[in-house]
Amino acid sequence: MVTKTEESQLNKLENQVDNGGGGAWEYLCLARKLKVRRSDKVLKYGLSILNDSRKRSSLGPDEWTLYEQVAVAAMDCHALDVAKDCISALQKKFPESKRVGRLEAMLLEAKGSWEDAEAAYSSLLEDNPFDQVIHKRRVAIAKAQGNISAAIEWLNKYLEIFMADHDAWRELAEIYVSLQMYKQAAFCYEELILSQPTVPLYHLAYADVLYTLGGLENLQTAKKYYSSTIDLSGGKNNRALFGICLVSCANKPNSGSLHLGKKSHCTHVFKKNSQNTHVMKKIPNLRMFGPSPRLTKAVIESPR
Repeated sequence: MVTKTEESQLNKLENQVDNGGGGAWEYLCLARKLKVRRSDKVLKYGLSILNDSRKRSSLGPDEWTLYEQVAVAAMDCHALDVAKDCISALQKKFPESKRVGRLEAMLLEAKGSWEDAEAAYSSLLEDNPFDQVIHKRRVAIAKAQGNISAAIEWLNKYLEIFMADHDAWRELAEIYVSLQMYKQAAFCYEELILSQPTVPLYHLAYADVLYTLGGLENLQTAKKYYSSTIDLSGGKNNRALFGICLVSCANKPNSGSLHLGKKSHCTHVFKKNSQNTHVMKKIPNLRMFGPSPRLTKAVIESPR
């Protein structure tokens, strides 16, 4: 995960290069180190170096790393001719490289040749069944084709091998939420909380899913996780604060609209943070209908 300091440093370098102050190579190295895919900038700055023979030769062995980086950025930007040229240069230098073979399969994928790409990935996995990138590319192919069931299948197979991949668990959870398969999504968020208990985002997402599932036990547990989100975020997460109000109302029969007593409870929840005043002003105009897929699916998918 990119820190604010690292992002600020990257933005500073980007502005410097855009304004003609140099530092294109430093920007590309930092983007690669942070695994940030600012593809348009990487393509622009990378080509400015590769097209200059003097700059290119000064890189030494890193020249080939840049070719790979630009090839991926070009595929992101659908500049497939550029990607093909970069991959061809790498193929000449490393004719037996599996890494280059992976790029060739990615190019087939970018062209929409799904069957050829799938065959290429399968062949590469026979040689190295633990290649994480290729496993993830198969998930991407399934999603690109709209085959969500296949994407779920590939993700589950991937997680059987790489159980510590937090991004994969989160991806699977979000797919389940989009399909309203909330019990399965809850399991994914439980895995994330077990492995990264101090990340408030996972506590919040888990609470949202439990609220959506409904039932007294789920609602009580959701309240606990909204509370832990508030603790982990220093009381500054409006979404979690309002989640406490939602759960409190849903726990009461015939909740209807937020009457005076319930508003008082919400006021107690929000009063610790003066930044929440604008939220409190909206409460009298809101109606709570308890946990339902239509309401809470919108809550889950709203910006955090």
